[in-house]
Amino acid sequence: MKVKQNDEEYNKYVDIVTPKHSLPKNCFNAFIVGGFICVLGQGIHDIALNYFGCSEEDAGSWTSIILVLISVILTGFNLYKKLAKFGGAGALVPITGFANSVAAPTIEYQKEGEVFGKGVKVFTIAGPVILFGIFTSWLLGLIYLILKSIGLM
Repeated sequence: MKVKQNDEEYNKYVDIVTPKHSLPKNCFNAFIVGGFICVLGQGIHDIALNYFGCSEEDAGSWTSIILVLISVILTGFNLYKKLAKFGGAGALVPITGFANSVAAPTIEYQKEGEVFGKGVKVFTIAGPVILFGIFTSWLLGLIYLILKSIGLM
């Protein structure tokens, strides 16, 4: 026999199990984690420029590659999830978050095989981002071409 809860009991239960969040604390954590990622990226960029003699463009490319590599390694050791839980959007918004969103499903579904596991799941989260990014860049390119051809740009 099922026990029926009244609205008051249910609301008490919801209040107990609902996690409590502090907006200032969450913003501070996101600032710290996102700021650390940016400082790390700037450090990599400066090292590439000053110690390896890279051009500005090459240093930017190396910075992105190394940040993605760090993110994938942290994802593989299940550490990026903890960083994202602590830092929220500070860990999820930069390029490292995008790399994590591609790597995590790949690692999780590797037992299902190359095609039906990794191949299918790799773009579960990142696929829409890539799709709409490509579509938006195509659309903006088309608008630019039209405006340039009529002499407005």
